[in-house]
Amino acid sequence: MKPRTLDVLVFAAAAALAAHALLEGGAPAEAALLAPPLPELLSATGLHEPGTTRPRPDHLAFAPQYPLWSDGAAKRRWIHLPPGTSIDASDPDAWSFPPGTRLWKEFAHGRAVETRYIERLADGTWRFATYVWDEDGREARLAPEDGAVVVRADVPGGRYVVPSRQDCLACHEGPSVPVLGFSALQLSPDRDGLAPHAEAREDAHVGLAEMAARGLVRGLPAALLDVPPRVAGRTPVERAALGYLHANCGHCHNAGGALDGIDLALAQDARDPQRSAARTLRSLLGHDSRFRPHGAAATQRIASDGGPSVLALRMRTDNPLARMPPLGVAIADDEGIALVERWIHHDLQRPSETQR
Repeated sequence: MKPRTLDVLVFAAAAALAAHALLEGGAPAEAALLAPPLPELLSATGLHEPGTTRPRPDHLAFAPQYPLWSDGAAKRRWIHLPPGTSIDASDPDAWSFPPGTRLWKEFAHGRAVETRYIERLADGTWRFATYVWDEDGREARLAPEDGAVVVRADVPGGRYVVPSRQDCLACHEGPSVPVLGFSALQLSPDRDGLAPHAEAREDAHVGLAEMAARGLVRGLPAALLDVPPRVAGRTPVERAALGYLHANCGHCHNAGGALDGIDLALAQDARDPQRSAARTLRSLLGHDSRFRPHGAAATQRIASDGGPSVLALRMRTDNPLARMPPLGVAIADDEGIALVERWIHHDLQRPSETQR
């Protein structure tokens, strides 16, 4: 797709949203009509200091305690809030971000491959884009709307798949808020020492307490500052396993998203962690799976008797039609799977022993 064609499509989509809002009797959406096209260059999104690849100092770097597995890619993340604004955190599990919020996530295998970009527009809608880095590492360019494949010797398998705009929506429109990895639970200072692939929190990384102290979040229940949120596991391994499933699966499998009808809730709550953990266990243990792997003995999501489980099988398979998660993963996460299998076969089968 030519860059100019992409600009026209983006503008047309914004116009359609505005027209729909007016026809439905909603608030005027002139802001959507006035939204500029996505910049062709990453530098034009405001991530870096002019003429450099150094992130601007007014952006907040962060590292979620339960990172998303992406075939072993190293990541850096930043958020920018417009000056004088703050996040409404009165619902600690569905933060409301002000218009003008921007987030970037850089994926690297030795050197940067792509940077994903999310922006909240003036009318409250969100838009998503991906920028692919040039070979010399000086600039990244807007990927086509239908994604791309980058051929590079230093990435696993020699091919790096850049998601399409629809792929972005598939993950980000499932939860109650499209921003993933920046939440009360993910930024909690009570970090999980068993979380797979967790990055050490650096001085530059912003956390929940600092956000509250600086007035960057408002309305956050005081109880979550007195006792920082954490996943409610009966054992350390269970806590880490539920946190891993929350980060890697919970944005699709949650109690209120598009897949709610299959009764599989893997997202964990900051407000009521005991309730969400219990809900997850009820939705997993002893439930027959609608997916029946060909030739496999597993029939239940997690078998009550300790037998084979569809959950672990789908995480481990290299069949792209059966693999979970279905997007953004081509290589099984051995460390994450080992944690989940340890939880299934040890903690869940001998709870009295593991709770001592």
